[in-house]
Amino acid sequence: MRSDERGGSVSGAYAGGAGRGLWVEEPARRRRMPDPVRTSAVRAVLIVAVTLTQAAITFFLTLTGSWLALPMALGAIAGTVVATWGVLDVWITRQTWNQRYGVLSEPSSTARSRRREARRAARAAREAAPGRIPRDDGPLTAFGHSTSP
Repeated sequence: MRSDERGGSVSGAYAGGAGRGLWVEEPARRRRMPDPVRTSAVRAVLIVAVTLTQAAITFFLTLTGSWLALPMALGAIAGTVVATWGVLDVWITRQTWNQRYGVLSEPSSTARSRRREARRAARAAREAAPGRIPRDDGPLTAFGHSTSP
């Protein structure tokens, strides 16, 4: 009797192929970011990390009374401006990418079905409206088509 039949569990290496392997592909929870957005996000994370490190060093230099505190403080202020730009760059790049490539038009789109229903309702309202006079001098009469029933 094997140990998994007795109620014990067998780890992946001893399962003999029947168990779960070492590397199991799991579906991603969210879709992967587009390359330009990922690039700007990595850049922003690096800039923010350097700026936070610089701010921490500035704080400790200020506590010790070092002369380097002033240049580091100016650098930390400049780094904050650059980090803000980096985060805004991620947001702008993401919005631009979504506007250019993010819209998917599918036949089952909700907006399309709503427009179709609105057109049907408007057509039914036009057909049900009393007092319409059919025209015999429309643009298609020259081609032998009449608009009257």
